[in-house]
Amino acid sequence: MNIYALSALMLCLSNLFMTFAWYGHLRNMAGRAWYVAALASWGIALFEYLLQVPANRIGHQVMAVGQLKILQEIITLGVFVPFSIFYLRERLTLDYLWAGLCLCGAAFFMFRREISAWAGA
Repeated sequence: MNIYALSALMLCLSNLFMTFAWYGHLRNMAGRAWYVAALASWGIALFEYLLQVPANRIGHQVMAVGQLKILQEIITLGVFVPFSIFYLRERLTLDYLWAGLCLCGAAFFMFRREISAWAGA
């Protein structure tokens, strides 16, 4: 499998765990003490780290740290928006679109050498 694709896939999976660890308790544990939610979140976050750390190590073979970070932020928004709409039942607003467009700009600037190389190939 392509190193870019493998790293991105692992980051997507880790982000699912991260999103549940950070925000899932808002729906499931709203009536519980914060420390109970924190302990549950730490347990979920373990699985995030078991995917995120190797994903970054694998991705760093072909990407700079800044590129990995921008990729992670794009994945975060891509996972968070459906999670907030379908799981937390939040309203979709245009702010998500604007944030996504800003991330597209960030991705362009972080990956423009690779984009130029692919376009020229």
